[in-house]
Formats: sequence, C-alpha cells, structure tokens
Amino acid sequence: MKRASTISLIAVLVFALTFWACTSDQDKTEAPAGANRAVAEPASGDIMVEGSIGDASNLIPILASDSASHEVAAKVYNGLVKYDKDINIVGDLAESWSVSKDGLVITFHLRKGVCWHDGHPFTAEDVLYTYRVTIDPKTPTAYAGDFMKVKKAEVLDPHTFRVTYDKPFAPALMSWGSAILPKHLLEGQDISRSPLARRPVGTGPYQFKEWVTGQKIVLTANPDYFEGRPYIDGHITRIIPDTATMFLELRAGNIDRMGLTPLQYKRQTENNLFRKNFNKYRYLSFSYVYLGYNLRKPLFADKRVRQAIAHAVNKQEIIDGIMLGLAREATGPYKPGTWAYNDRIKTYPYDPQKARALLAEAGWRDTGDGVLKKDGEPFIFEIITNQGNEIRAKCAEIIQRRLAEVGITAKIRVVEWAAFVNDFIKKSRFDATILGWTVSMDPDIYDVWHSSKTGPDELNFIGYRNAEVDELLEKGRSTFDQKLRKKCYDRIQEILAEDQPYLFLYVPDALPIIQNRFRGIEPAPLGIGYNFIRWYVPAAEQKLVMKP
Repeated sequence: MKRASTISLIAVLVFALTFWACTSDQDKTEAPAGANRAVAEPASGDIMVEGSIGDASNLIPILASDSASHEVAAKVYNGLVKYDKDINIVGDLAESWSVSKDGLVITFHLRKGVCWHDGHPFTAEDVLYTYRVTIDPKTPTAYAGDFMKVKKAEVLDPHTFRVTYDKPFAPALMSWGSAILPKHLLEGQDISRSPLARRPVGTGPYQFKEWVTGQKIVLTANPDYFEGRPYIDGHITRIIPDTATMFLELRAGNIDRMGLTPLQYKRQTENNLFRKNFNKYRYLSFSYVYLGYNLRKPLFADKRVRQAIAHAVNKQEIIDGIMLGLAREATGPYKPGTWAYNDRIKTYPYDPQKARALLAEAGWRDTGDGVLKKDGEPFIFEIITNQGNEIRAKCAEIIQRRLAEVGITAKIRVVEWAAFVNDFIKKSRFDATILGWTVSMDPDIYDVWHSSKTGPDELNFIGYRNAEVDELLEKGRSTFDQKLRKKCYDRIQEILAEDQPYLFLYVPDALPIIQNRFRGIEPAPLGIGYNFIRWYVPAAEQKLVMKP
C-alpha cells in the first residue's frame, strides 16, 4: 500500500516483464520554475535530512511491510534489476540477462567486483540464499508468493544465476528487483532474530551508520558503490510523527525534504521564504488511499452495506476540501492513465437516499431516533488510522459526518504508527481503517487481494475472499499476453467495484519539497528519486558534514 508523501503500508514487491505502457497528462511531473536554476559543478559533500512521520520497523526488507522501513532499505540494498526513469527494466546487480523463447528460463549475469558493505564479495550464492530464505515457511514474510512460482534456482558459477519456471509468470523478471541479502551474514540463523534488522549490511549506495529509535536513521555514502560513489555524503531520516511539526522544522532549515500536505503546497509555501530556498514538485503518485473494512466482522459481511457506505461518502468533497484538488478520484487499485486501469467500472456517486435504501434492504432501519438498528443493535463501528497523518484524520472526520447523516455512527481512533501496524492491522483488531497502498509498476495485485494472503503478516489483512478474483489473479500473472492480462484485470476491477471491500477514495498527487541547494534533480515518469546518487550540492553551498 512510497512512495508518496503519505506514510502507508508498503505495496508488495510484485513486479513484471511488462510495465506501464502509457502516461496521461496527469502523470507528467510538474517541476518548479526555478529548479536547478544555477549551473554548478557537481561536488561531493553535505547531508540530506529528510522528514518521515513513521519510524522503520525492520531493515531486512523481506521482513518489513511498512514504507518507512523500505524507504531506508532501498538505499542500503540492491536487487538484480530495477526500473529506470522511464519505467523500463534495467540491470542493477545483474549486468545483463537472457530469457528463453518460452519465457520459462531467465539467466542472470551478475556484476563482478561488487562487495557487501563489510567488504565480503557479492556472488550468485547470495541470490540463491535470498530465494531460499524467502520461500522458507519459517520466514515471516509477505513476499514469498513470486518466488514460490520458481521451479528451480541454481548457481552456474559465482557470477551466473539461473531460474526456471514450470509455466509462464508475467512478473518473473521484476520479481528479482527485490533486495538481495548477504548469505555470509544470515545463513544458518533465524533471520527474524538477526541483528541485521537493526544494522543492515547491503551492496547499495549508502551504508548503515546509526538508528536511534523514534528519532533518526543515519546512512553514509558507500565509497565503493558499483555505479559510483554518491555525491551526497549522508542521508538522515528524522522521525517527526506530525506533519505540522515537520513543516516547522522544514521552515527553520532543520530538514531538507518532506512530502507536503495539499494545504502546505498550495498556501503555506507560497511566499518569498519558500520560493527563495526550496523547490516544489508535483505529480500523480503511484498510490491510492482507501477506507478498508475488516471483512471478518459480521457488520460488513453484506456487500449492500459496503455499497451503501460508498454512496453515503462524498469523495469529491474530500478531494476538494482536504486535498484542495491535488488528487483524483480512485475507483480501484490502479493508477488512472495506465494500461491496466479500467475506466468503465461501476461507480457510486454521492447519494444518501440510495445509501439509506441499500441499508434498509440489508435490514438496517431507523426506528425514529435517526440511528440505524438491526435486531435491536445500533450500527456503530470504529475507523482507525495512523498518527501524524492529518489528511487521513480529516478524511475520517468527513466520512464520520456523512455516515451520521444516514444513521451510522463511526468512531475515530488515531494510533501511533508502530502500534497501528503491529497491534491492530497485523492482528485484525479493527473494524475499518483509512490507509494507502503504493501501486506497483506491474498490475499483479495477487499479494493484496488473493484469498491465500489473509494470514498473519500477509497483505490481504482485511480478509477479502472471492473465488473468481483468485482465478483471475492467477491467470493474469500466468501469461505474457498483455491483452489477456488486461481482460483479467479489467474484470477484477469490475468485481471489486461490485463487492466494495475497500471504499477507494483518491489517488493523491505526490508533493515533495526539497531545499534548493540540492542539484541534479530531474523529474521523470518514475518520479524524482531514481537518480539520488547523482544529486549534489555545489561546494560553496554545502551546509552539513558527516562525522566519522
């Protein structure tokens, strides 16, 4: 479910041979007029200080399901492949690869001379270990699904790794974009108890230095990175669990980067101080925000209830009033303008009368006091969301008010991020929740929606089960034919629109702001972070020094 400006559960590392085939006007990145205004010679030095409302939970990527962890880990680890700025699949730890004509065998040719941060050589044995530990039933991971499709994985030599599938698997190639782990530090251990959860060792552009829980995570540039040493000496993630406080820190010059709220983007940064010292960016994010129901609760078992809630909530009111127009209505799990997006599905326009009628059909009736009851019990439930995200809290308030108008009482609970994930979401201790998913570049959404993914630490935490969706998910990932895949995903969107396991709310614009001493930022279809190792601060403008 980051990598946008809002903190969300991380979407699955589910990728594929295909990628987004087109972009709409809304996908184009809006760069500030003064961005990179002065041409200056790239120089090494300085530190990027970035604000985050949530602390990481685990820096071993296969054990983490939150975006805060993955955002840090992405700078520490590499996969075999990655996406370039135009969303094409390119090599990362793999220098090249070949795919058999039937698509069942991929042979990766790995980079030579790459070392782990502790100096140990990276080899194909690390890739094999990562595969094996990910599919190990004892490993508490949500990301085993893609690797379970592998029939055989083998090391041909220290720099050649081959994987064979027994049938076509569309996300095969990009599934190897997941982080590769160090065999020499993890093999033979219980990975869930490894010290690497707190002190990761990767091959990436930045090395771990320090983690002060609830305060900061510090990374330093890897001088031996295979793509070249990053210009910026260090990256500090400061944990500031409130966007208003974070904004004050930005204004005071204590952080260099954060994701703005719409109010901050449109109003609070439209002044000389920010125009002079910062650059703002805007682009439609690969994410969406939703109200998800715990379908294990009898209250939400009847889809007519969920459809009624959809009619009772005014999405445009949320987009205009809270997002200030910096979002698009979400109708399903795909970003508008991408090839998998279905723009012809059933929608639920704001219609309180229709909502009341559906609720009445489901047995919920007003006995005269304005409160809906069924079998003598009032319709009351709780919406939980994470602390520090003012937008989601305001969304909950609007939803609460609109539901009250049709006789439903919605209570709101805001919970600190770590407790929210570990004590409520993972343990299914909630009625409904407002959250967000990041959208993968490939439309395979198996890990979020398949009925086999409803267990502890899995991503289908709402407990959604639909046999036809299961079949379509399996079919969609078992062919390379994009037309056939689109038919599958179009139908999935139709079913989700009918079942309403989520009330899909909106697709937000990403609104990053960055101190303008940082140069080299080049907006692209993928966003702005893809070339972070080439960002730099001219020598004369450098501000911070990384201590040994």
